[in-house]
Amino acid sequence: MNAPVTTDLPVVVIGAGPAGLAAAAHLVDRGLTPLVLEAGPAAGAAVREWAHVRLFSTWGEVTDPAAEKLLAPTGWVKPDAATYPSGGDWAERYLQPLADVLGEKVRFGATVTGVSRAGRDRIVDADREAQPFVVHVTHADGREERLFARAVIDASGTWTTPSPAGASGLPALGEKAASDRITYRVPDLKDPAVRARYKGRRTAVIGSGASAFTALAHLADLAKSDDGTGTKGVWILRRGISGSTFGGGNADQLPARGALGLAAKAAVDDGHADAVTGFRTDAIERDPDGRLVLVGEDGRRLDPVDEVIVLTGFRPDLSFLSELRLGLDERLQAPIELAPLIDPNQHSCGTVYPHGVGELSHPEKDVYLVGMKSYGRAPTFLAMTGYEQVRSVTAAIAGDQEAAERVELTLPETGVCGGAGLFDDPSAAQDSDGGGCCAAPTTLRIGIGSPARSGGC
Repeated sequence: MNAPVTTDLPVVVIGAGPAGLAAAAHLVDRGLTPLVLEAGPAAGAAVREWAHVRLFSTWGEVTDPAAEKLLAPTGWVKPDAATYPSGGDWAERYLQPLADVLGEKVRFGATVTGVSRAGRDRIVDADREAQPFVVHVTHADGREERLFARAVIDASGTWTTPSPAGASGLPALGEKAASDRITYRVPDLKDPAVRARYKGRRTAVIGSGASAFTALAHLADLAKSDDGTGTKGVWILRRGISGSTFGGGNADQLPARGALGLAAKAAVDDGHADAVTGFRTDAIERDPDGRLVLVGEDGRRLDPVDEVIVLTGFRPDLSFLSELRLGLDERLQAPIELAPLIDPNQHSCGTVYPHGVGELSHPEKDVYLVGMKSYGRAPTFLAMTGYEQVRSVTAAIAGDQEAAERVELTLPETGVCGGAGLFDDPSAAQDSDGGGCCAAPTTLRIGIGSPARSGGC
């Protein structure tokens, strides 16, 4: 295998979601050639799977400046910056037009199955950094291809690898066998077929974050509707109920997230959901009627349910990167320098300061995990963070070290702390103050290795 000269090669970007397409836009802006490989059939394939969910952030916070610059000549008009898109809006009104303007630089139905150095597995040191990356791709028609790259930006996200119901991090016994009654996403109860699956039935919701709040709120709304009589939620919590169980409520830096926590609390208080605390799922069994019985590690057996919604987070798929030398935190599976900044035991999205190439670099030069993938198992990622990440790493790839080390994040008055109320209520009142916690617009300059907190969130 004769590898081509590295500098003549494109930068391979894995994933045509928000971070991946923004990375491509920044590469184009710097005169570099991106090649975006997307496993799905369209831009934002993962985002489209939660098209019914409304974002916490406004349009002004979910579009990238380099992408806007690329779109401008096409006549693209940015949606009202103060309004809140759904996932479907984001995909159709921004991500797909961006992919369209990138044209042949984006390939759909292209699944990356492996990344390595040409002629070097992860063991070999000799002349390693002089070799280009080799990327193995399987296309939708089954055809296999080998591509070469000068650098690799993995923006493939974590959507395809949800965490299981089992409290140990492994699937509960019987979980796979019960897959016909289990979902790992917030169901769209406005879809008639999905609504029919849950109405009048008893559904367990496993999880304690915003997605679980959303599912509980939607099930409660279904229970209160004319066709939802008998709908009941069972909220499975690994811990007990405390003051923080339902989130920050009115004090939450993201008001929409706070509203969801309050809605989940109302679902319990109003009797539309029962809370089961201190329950760590060990097994999922079927009763004689085919319903599911959750069994805890302590031997407790819950009353049968018809459906289970597992919302215990996501984790990165690192399998196709196994021949690269990655420096990942042993707990979060995020880059080692980034992990302490995003530890969910210590931080929310409002307390993670802007970061870039310094926190995202690995022992393997010129490979970067960005976007949600960079956060590993941490849950509080925001689009604006991803756009700053790709601005920094693309500058580094282009050799502009000064720009790479200068991580800039301009926050609007309410910044990333704005919110839209409940996901399914786009007409919810939007306080002009947004309950925001951020300072006035500011640009932050942060040198590698010397992070600093600003007067932001």
